[in-house]
Amino acid sequence: MSLLLLMLAEAALFGSRAAAIRAERPQMGWNTWNTFKSNINQSVIEQSADLLVSSGLRDAGYTYLIVDDGWPNSSRSLDGRQQANTTRFPDGMAALGDYIHEAGLRYGIYSDNGIKGCGPDSPGSWGFEELDAATYAAWGVDYLKYDNCGSFHAATIAPPARFRVMGNALVNSGRDIFYSICQWGDQFPWFWADQVGQSYRISGDITTKFSDQGEDCDCRTAYCLNTGYAGCSVMTIIRKMREISQFQHAGSFADMDMLEIGVANMTEEQQKTHFAFWAALKSPLIIGADLTQISNTSLAILKHPGILAISQDELATAVRYLPDLSQEKSYQVWAGPLSGNRTVLLVFNELESDHIINLPISASMGLDATVTYNMADVWSGAQNSSASKQVSVSVAAYETKVLIFCANAAVEGYAK
Repeated sequence: MSLLLLMLAEAALFGSRAAAIRAERPQMGWNTWNTFKSNINQSVIEQSADLLVSSGLRDAGYTYLIVDDGWPNSSRSLDGRQQANTTRFPDGMAALGDYIHEAGLRYGIYSDNGIKGCGPDSPGSWGFEELDAATYAAWGVDYLKYDNCGSFHAATIAPPARFRVMGNALVNSGRDIFYSICQWGDQFPWFWADQVGQSYRISGDITTKFSDQGEDCDCRTAYCLNTGYAGCSVMTIIRKMREISQFQHAGSFADMDMLEIGVANMTEEQQKTHFAFWAALKSPLIIGADLTQISNTSLAILKHPGILAISQDELATAVRYLPDLSQEKSYQVWAGPLSGNRTVLLVFNELESDHIINLPISASMGLDATVTYNMADVWSGAQNSSASKQVSVSVAAYETKVLIFCANAAVEGYAK
């Protein structure tokens, strides 16, 4: 029997219920980890909640504030419950949730499916799933990021079964809690995790680097067996999605990891490319930048209405890589459908110099070469130029052009 069949059979033994809620669109929010790691406290969270509101990010759709590792006490309470580190969170986790909710945001929290979390002092939830889920519900939690660091302490049970235990516990909690599975692509979750949670990670942790500079993660394809290695560049994670974007669908979304927009080491065009691909590939959009330091340029990218409209399109269908139109190590072409009989095309220049790329309009794009299309350039805001038979695209170094095509109507709603 194959490894995959063994995994799925074991998962069935631990219950076949799927999570009670499904994700119709990729989730959007902000997470503490990329900036603060486990060095978080009540003041940091409250200030970040305020900044999500004052910056306009909440109103743009970034409504989840996710408190990652660093919140729990190193030991459980006498009745076995996880409890806050009261030095860092003196008012406790329920009061923190009240503050987040009063800001018009949704409250996310972190745990792990092993005995320990990623931090050596964090108690994981293995063996305490029902109790922990009930505790989160009592605190008003809306979102659980469930990590894989402590899985080495529960290695006798495969990931599908381990993650399903917490999924069922969240259902039993009586509260709708979004379940974000963070298992780094381990054992190919696109085959099983959509029946367990609302999103699932497809690789090791992202790094601040845009491209592979010789220090990238060891696992550079989706089907690599060592998926947990961290330090994956933006381009490496995009490369992984070539193999698995067809698995994206409404209900549960493949998570390409948190956004590094607003963090050092990327040019403006690299940040825009990063954002365009996460949106068009229907990854969750979880900001990782320090909101006290983020630039107006990065904020404008994160709030771009046209790119966000692609991310949140009601079809929830990811673009796919088009090898027949791409040139390896030079440029990539991706395309996919949008609602309203529209098509989105991404043309990514991998080179450090400007490039003019001539592309035939073709069936592989989802287009008809005999039709004249209205076309919009999403980043520039230019709308309703016409395209037939061929489109010529001028792309700067590391730029991604994002073009929308529609045959029967003007292309609207994607202005800058």
